[in-house]
Amino acid sequence: MSGKLIVFEGVEGSGKSTQLLRLQQWLAVHPIVQKLQACRVVPSVITTREPGGTELGKALRSLLLDNQSAALGAQAELLLYAADRAQHIEEVIVPAIEAGSWVLCDRFIDSTVAYQGYGRGLSLSLIEQLNAIATQGTSGHLTLWLQLDAEQGLARSHRRGQLDRLEQSGLTFHQQVQQGFETLAEQHPERIVPINATQSEERVAQQIQTVLEQRIKTWYGRYSQIY
Repeated sequence: MSGKLIVFEGVEGSGKSTQLLRLQQWLAVHPIVQKLQACRVVPSVITTREPGGTELGKALRSLLLDNQSAALGAQAELLLYAADRAQHIEEVIVPAIEAGSWVLCDRFIDSTVAYQGYGRGLSLSLIEQLNAIATQGTSGHLTLWLQLDAEQGLARSHRRGQLDRLEQSGLTFHQQVQQGFETLAEQHPERIVPINATQSEERVAQQIQTVLEQRIKTWYGRYSQIY
């Protein structure tokens, strides 16, 4: 049985990274996941991110997000993200899925559409082609979209401290990114599940856990007797 790619998406400050780690910790003690791992149905649950999920990706992440790096044009930015994804898919994501593992990924193809498509105004058809090439046809099995107003998210980022290159972009840019995520959620309701990220960290985590329990039963129904 092939594994699952579970993606966390959202605007800056939406809490993706925090919730990804919380989900990893929750899955580690969940009885049905423990059973799946004991049966080698799901050998492991790994976490990764884009950009930066490989050694090459770490260098690309520095170029893309370091606010001290040289200015990047929109096209160059798009191509660097595509290069990061192509390496990530080949080196990390596809091998893990083929082994039956779960991959929890902080950002994936929807971020490119939202940021470089809606935010930068680049061709959506071009982005679709680049994503198809980079992913080799691999798509997420579940995308958890942490739904938050862009202005509120930026305020959280400012409270957190030093901003990266993308976080320093203006509010209009981030509002366009937010619109991109909203449009994608409307287009792919079977894959993208909105999570109300305005609530407390604990309540957001509970929402995510409820979604995962439902999906686990759908994906691995014959193991549901553990409940």
